[in-house]
Amino acid sequence: MIDLRTIREAPDRLRASQHARGEDDSIVDTLLDLDERRRSALTSFESLRAEQKSMGKSVSKAQGEEKQALLQRAKELAAEVKSAEAEAERLAAELDEVLHTVPNIVEEAAPHGGEDDYVVLETVGKPREFDFEPRDHLELGELLGAIDMERGAKVSGSRFYFLKGVGARLQLGMLNMAMQHAIANGFTPMITPVLVKPETMQGTGFHVAHDKEIYRLPDDDLYLVGTSEVALAGYHADEIIPADQLPLRYAGWSSCFRREAGSYGKDTRGIIRVHQFDKVEMFSYCRPEDAHEEHQRLLAWEKEMLAKIEVPYRIIDTAAGDLGMSAARKFDCEAWIPTQGRYRELTSTSNCTEFQARRLAVRLRDEDGKPRPLATLNGTLATTRWIVAILENHQQADGSVVIPEALRPYVGLDVLEPVK
Repeated sequence: MIDLRTIREAPDRLRASQHARGEDDSIVDTLLDLDERRRSALTSFESLRAEQKSMGKSVSKAQGEEKQALLQRAKELAAEVKSAEAEAERLAAELDEVLHTVPNIVEEAAPHGGEDDYVVLETVGKPREFDFEPRDHLELGELLGAIDMERGAKVSGSRFYFLKGVGARLQLGMLNMAMQHAIANGFTPMITPVLVKPETMQGTGFHVAHDKEIYRLPDDDLYLVGTSEVALAGYHADEIIPADQLPLRYAGWSSCFRREAGSYGKDTRGIIRVHQFDKVEMFSYCRPEDAHEEHQRLLAWEKEMLAKIEVPYRIIDTAAGDLGMSAARKFDCEAWIPTQGRYRELTSTSNCTEFQARRLAVRLRDEDGKPRPLATLNGTLATTRWIVAILENHQQADGSVVIPEALRPYVGLDVLEPVK
């Protein structure tokens, strides 16, 4: 949630951010109007309340007709106080509701525009030149006895799958390598809940009433997470963290669930876009003034992981209109997928500044003893989709797949061989 003081003191920052996202900037005027009316109503309530308290002393000293008149005025004043209080509360609730619909203020350096307006910041490695016709990841997965989409659909429906044999070993090895990488860099490993309360989901920046990507269990009023970021963001909700304990860094391992409601007809083959997958996610709490540098650190750790799986990739600066609700800036790492002839997202890292912390009431306490919001950031270290890039980039003509050297100790194999 955006700080109201920022809107009052620098409304053009939000206007520029909305424009960069391709959103309506008239929301700024709506917020300013509601804020002014709320403050005016609160002032009126406080003035009437003060008069009511003073009236009580006057009544006790008055006699006769004067006392009766004062009692009548006290009765009228009580109704006015009650009405003024209700109006102030109504406007406060309306202001809060509108504030919760406004996305984070975008960093000035982020590209303007939508999904296709990203900027390529860096390209690492060159796409491999094959001397044979490469197979896609699903054909390879079936040859290796690693991926079973047919039985996944039979058991659970479309966009579900089984990872079996070397497929299961590959995913477990990859995620274990990611977790060890996080631990080596000072992260606390976490196995997180995959069901969360609506206030946790909304606090992270999702709109539970309108987000069609989220699975909901209505009988329990719980939501399946699409990333362990949600649970990790809520971990310190309503807490004040001493500044000398920051940064706090967690690495969450969880299954993730997404309805993929807007993806009909897209990536229907294989495991690129599925309803359930596993992921290791970095999450950081830090001082707001340290968030930019922390974002660069998360990106660097992602690059180190991509180097371990030895795939060509590029880093893009995501355009403002494709950032999502919480992010002020986001970098995506996209791996080259040979059979598609293009780069596809493997990881992303987002700086959410104070946005999530304000919604979840997570604060830090400085040396002066005063609490203030902190910043939150997140970034992916490994996920099921990585299997796609590993299989396709390291395949051999006979359908076998060479495991990247850094990953071999975690998988327990050097080469994945086709099932006979």
